[in-house]
Amino acid sequence: MLNWMNSNSAQTEPQAQLNLEDFESAAMPHLNDLFRTARRVIGSQTEAEDVVQETYLQAWKSFHRFEPGTNCRAWLFKILFHVISHHRRKLFKLPVADIAEETLAESAVYSPAPNQHLADEEILAAFNKLPQLYRAVVILADVQEFSYKEIAATLNIPLGTVMSRLNRGRKILRQALSSSKIAAGFIATHRLAVCH
Repeated sequence: MLNWMNSNSAQTEPQAQLNLEDFESAAMPHLNDLFRTARRVIGSQTEAEDVVQETYLQAWKSFHRFEPGTNCRAWLFKILFHVISHHRRKLFKLPVADIAEETLAESAVYSPAPNQHLADEEILAAFNKLPQLYRAVVILADVQEFSYKEIAATLNIPLGTVMSRLNRGRKILRQALSSSKIAAGFIATHRLAVCH
């Protein structure tokens, strides 16, 4: 899948080999997480493969700046989202709208959790409908379990923006899932069973 080493295959020095081993042991365990995240954010398997390959190529080129003992996973995700951002700008050449941030007071509003008996397909369909601004934050927080601080560093956005987008993304998901057909069908079936 990845051909990130082709340009550097001429290096046969022991130091280059050691760096390759260090890079592979630090970075390669995160390949599947990066791919799944890219696939969810971008929505295309082919584009996700390209983005992940570019991520590993950039990571390899800048591995000499990576500090051993720091969070390699967070470093790779930061590169991934930089590549995704660049990839989208290059493909679509659309101007990025500056969206006003919601106040943090909105995050204190309670909304009930969606039905716990939802199908995976339903959850993924609702997730895929999220705008990319929210999708990236939700996947990093709720799937990859990054802290708010790590998400802010990965996406290069302020901490308040992370909290706001996460709140907004979760709210959109709750609304989509609470009005889903399967959830409504499950609730209707459950009510019929209780009534009879």
